[in-house]
Amino acid sequence: MIQENQYALLPNGTRLHYASAGAAGKPLILFAHGFPEFWYAWKAQLAEFGRDYFAVAPDLRGFNLSDMPAPASAYRARHIVEDLRQLAAHLGYEKFVLVAHDWGGAIAWSLAIAMPQLLDKLIIVNSPHPYLFMKALATDANQKAASGYMNWLRAEGSEQALEKNSFAMLESFLTGLGQQSASWLDDETRARYHQCWARGLRGGVNYYRASPLHPPTDAETGPLELQMDPADYRVTVPTRVIWGERDTALPKTLLDGLEELVDDLVVERIPEGSHWVIHEQPERINQLIRGFL
Repeated sequence: MIQENQYALLPNGTRLHYASAGAAGKPLILFAHGFPEFWYAWKAQLAEFGRDYFAVAPDLRGFNLSDMPAPASAYRARHIVEDLRQLAAHLGYEKFVLVAHDWGGAIAWSLAIAMPQLLDKLIIVNSPHPYLFMKALATDANQKAASGYMNWLRAEGSEQALEKNSFAMLESFLTGLGQQSASWLDDETRARYHQCWARGLRGGVNYYRASPLHPPTDAETGPLELQMDPADYRVTVPTRVIWGERDTALPKTLLDGLEELVDDLVVERIPEGSHWVIHEQPERINQLIRGFL
């Protein structure tokens, strides 16, 4: 049974909302969502892994019922990484399994690189390693085009545009990005997402504004300014990457070279899966996660 209305006040002052399943004391498995989602994206995983883990899915800062600090600088990766570390400690754990998608995956890669001692295992769904994403944004014309929406989201006023016509543009995100069908977005799920979005969108959009990883423009060169040494982005945590290959925003070419940056890596490709493969094929995602665990 999923327990929804739980909160943690962290030592850094952030108040995070989270949902959970299973008993505290069992091994901890954390699930980190992306944009424009919230904890509910992981409901199928909470139900499955709550049987033998303490399965916890927070609303990341800026989303849904968690705190939404106003400055974009509050959404730099290091702050979200620290939120997850402090949440695990608040729950009584020094080590955990981390499963993450989209922006949650970006945070998870950063956590694995900076604090590998916290993780037993890392499971990433359709979220590129930061070094490979930086290279693609700087040099790959196709990736620059695919990620053009990021610069639109970074612009002031994007959150107001996303609110228009009863969140029509946000819904188009959830029904697009390579999907052949969005039957998972039923009336109940749509109502849940609208309720989340009505609480505020600025925090979620600020993830894009806070990140240096975006397609270069005349005004902002983005990744062209970065001097990133791949040795600084090595992942030593046992890692499985699950990738829906029909993802139009994050194409499968972002996997090229990943084995050179991750010491212990298995990649599971889902050719018919889109960016939203966790919704399209929740049972298969659960099987792949469980196979790794």
